[in-house]
Amino acid sequence: MNSEEEIIIAFVFKRVGKPELEFTNFYLTLSMDLNWFTPEDAKIFIENAIKENLVIKEKGGVKPTFDIEEIQIPLGFYPSKDLFKKVKAEEVEKIDVLKIIIKKIVKESNIDEKTVIKQIKEIEKEKNLTSEVAALLVGKEYDVDLEDFLKDVEKELFK
Repeated sequence: MNSEEEIIIAFVFKRVGKPELEFTNFYLTLSMDLNWFTPEDAKIFIENAIKENLVIKEKGGVKPTFDIEEIQIPLGFYPSKDLFKKVKAEEVEKIDVLKIIIKKIVKESNIDEKTVIKQIKEIEKEKNLTSEVAALLVGKEYDVDLEDFLKDVEKELFK
């Protein structure tokens, strides 16, 4: 029995007829062509598929790690609502890392949360960084040890 994620991946690659797709084409097919996901949810789905080793990134492209020809796609296939909940959970997980970093900075620096968030946004904009990386820099400024979060932030950067 194939997972729903494998069926979705096989469906897209069979539909497009290519062994490899650019990340952009993959998520646009899921969101714009098939209208199964929002563009953001499609990106999260693909990032999750990479984490689960269902697809791999190679030279800017994405390709399945399994033989798509062995996947039987049910007639009238449409992703279940459970899958969308899973995608949303991944999105919440990303937000939680930033929130936890902010809480730790607030607690250990005795600076109010609004000030910390404002500083993160300023660094994010000024240096063109992700929120998580900007939060690490703000924490460093206040000598807050955020080493435990480096792997989580790195994971976000290299998805």
